[in-house]
Amino acid sequence: MQERDIFDERQELKKASFACPFCRQRNDYDVRWMKRTKKKQPPRGIAEHERARFEKSRDYMVRIDDQLMCKNMRCRKRFEIPTSQSVVFI
Repeated sequence: MQERDIFDERQELKKASFACPFCRQRNDYDVRWMKRTKKKQPPRGIAEHERARFEKSRDYMVRIDDQLMCKNMRCRKRFEIPTSQSVVFI
């Protein structure tokens, strides 16, 4: 059983405020996240240990974007998202 059997996937945009490490200008950026929500019913014909895995699973989000481009027209450099959090449980 794979994760796509357990979860429905949908992309979302979340606004976050970051400061560019090069020009130090703060802006709001759209960060892409993959939202995985648990399906209502388990897949048919799965084994008992897979059913237990389905019951224990819960909704979560995974960050897709790792880098952003500065919105300052003079800078326009790429920088990594400074937070180390790439998975969020809902």
